[in-house]
Amino acid sequence: MRATLEAIALHPVKSTGVRPVQRATVEGWGLRGDRRWMVVDATGECLTAREHHGLFALTADTPDTDPDLPGALRINAPGHPTLDLEVPHADPEPVTVHGRPLTGRDAGAAATSWLRGALGRDDVRLVHVADPRPLNPAHANPGEATAFADGYPVTLASAASLRRLRDWVTETALERGEEPVDVTATRFRPNLLVDGDLEPFEEDAWARVTVGAVTFRVVKPVDRCVMTTIDPTTLASGHEPIRTLAHHRRWDGATWFAVQLVPEVVGEVRVGDEVLPGR
Repeated sequence: MRATLEAIALHPVKSTGVRPVQRATVEGWGLRGDRRWMVVDATGECLTAREHHGLFALTADTPDTDPDLPGALRINAPGHPTLDLEVPHADPEPVTVHGRPLTGRDAGAAATSWLRGALGRDDVRLVHVADPRPLNPAHANPGEATAFADGYPVTLASAASLRRLRDWVTETALERGEEPVDVTATRFRPNLLVDGDLEPFEEDAWARVTVGAVTFRVVKPVDRCVMTTIDPTTLASGHEPIRTLAHHRRWDGATWFAVQLVPEVVGEVRVGDEVLPGR
């Protein structure tokens, strides 16, 4: 069996545009520069593209996605000037990710003004992670944590599984007399996309996976929500891929695609690295 790392993606600000990179540094919290910033509402709860599709139209970069950046973060939005920011030093404050508590630091008045103009909302702010959130002890070891990710530090998807899903989506569309939806990996926002001599969905059974010199523990599959039904380019909502996943990949009251990982060592991963799954 031979498999390789096909693509790496970072999401500097949670739920904004995907930023492809050729290499990434793996830290205990996940890939460096991934989901270290987040948009919150007036209650301190994260705002995602599920609630506000316009977040997908924002692109954010850090030195991990653009080494020539002058600061810690650059955000762009159509029709708005570029915003450059440094890591804030405000006092930590409570914030939540889908109700799970951790702490963040407010990015300041300029970031608030820019973000409210870009999103057309007067109740949002930008925060940077202050302290990591401990992982669910049912699936984690003491000391393991993440930043603003929904569940665990890193997500991995298989191109073989994606191809099988696309076939299923096409079959569903033809049965219903609909135009097939082009389901891309971007819908699922994985950090790591692997391809090669793999069976569809075999990653569900992996216990560990080594990418280059970095080994990850596979925690569980990723349960999927309606955010995957938003076209990341047009921002239009539809039924796929959740409709088809619910038919083929539904158990425990949820639909599943890709897997959650926890790094066991730190290091660097690069596109083209060898991928070695283990049970």
